[in-house]
Amino acid sequence: MMRTADIDTPALLVDLEVMERNLRRVADYTRKHGLRLRPHTKTHKSPRIGRRQLDLGAAGLTVAKVGEAEVMLAAMPEAGPADLLVAYPVIGHAKLERLMAVARRAHVTVSLDSLAAARQLSEAAQAAGVKVGALAETDVGMGRVGVSPGAELLGLARGIERLAGLSFEGIAFYPGHIKANGEAGREALTALGGVIQRILADFRREGIEARIVSGGSTPSLYHSHELEGLNEIRPGTYVYNDWNTVASGACTEDECAAALLVTVISTARPGQIIVDGGSKTFSSDRFAGSAESTFGHVVEAPGAVFHKMNEEHGYVDVTKCDRKFEIGERLTIIPNHICVAVNLHERVYGIRGGELEEVWEVAGRGKLQ
Repeated sequence: MMRTADIDTPALLVDLEVMERNLRRVADYTRKHGLRLRPHTKTHKSPRIGRRQLDLGAAGLTVAKVGEAEVMLAAMPEAGPADLLVAYPVIGHAKLERLMAVARRAHVTVSLDSLAAARQLSEAAQAAGVKVGALAETDVGMGRVGVSPGAELLGLARGIERLAGLSFEGIAFYPGHIKANGEAGREALTALGGVIQRILADFRREGIEARIVSGGSTPSLYHSHELEGLNEIRPGTYVYNDWNTVASGACTEDECAAALLVTVISTARPGQIIVDGGSKTFSSDRFAGSAESTFGHVVEAPGAVFHKMNEEHGYVDVTKCDRKFEIGERLTIIPNHICVAVNLHERVYGIRGGELEEVWEVAGRGKLQ
């Protein structure tokens, strides 16, 4: 077995004990509050981790693309229903044909925001002889996908109900605009709660059953039970967390399970070190809520500022550090956005107590179609 010291850099490390605590905490939280957990696999991209989530009580898994759904079939238990939510409209014959192959092996639900997408899904389901679930997506403030609450959402739900091959299962939304847990975040959550109540009142008045009300994200995860009517959450980042999650107040540094191991390759310029990880190793996402351009937190040197990247080089300003750095020294950096960073790596090194315990492939890496 390879030792931790033998891992070549740059490498993606996961502290297994921290990850397991994160998984258990969310499983316990959703169980306590009667929430259905269908976690998004966009962060870990691994059937191995997806299976752990299911074993801890998750009702199913969420993916963004058909390619991810194909990969996550490997996480599904041999006994019992397999449940996959594609939280992204599936458009086009080629993708729908592949999705129907998945739907023959698992219960598939698709979140969509147009009757055009719903009709394509209906035609594919009928041709394949399967029944596919559908969630009507509504925009609650993110401004990305989703029809407006009110008449548009009701019209979409009614339209889905009329289409053969589809089962209208409820509504979906993504509160990604709520990124902090301070006063502004609490106000946004209160406003969101009001939107959900108005939506459900509309549905009751029209006699439309929304069996699933699906939302949730990692920054607002532990406030989900405060949103009356919400019964399913789809957090993803919580499995590893990252530096932007710390910034949101949703976790602490010791709850960050993943970090990038890098090596110092140059100290030639005073006040600066260069590490062997750049934009091909880290996410280019900036630190949330800050005008400062930084790309991660250097665990061994909190005063260091990781401020610039080329493809293979990471520039770290160490002028505020009271220590020297040596060529060949290894550092761990918690990235701002772990989901994108994971997608850049072929494998993950699972560490327990400082020792390498397991290695797994990022099976969902690059599954963009």
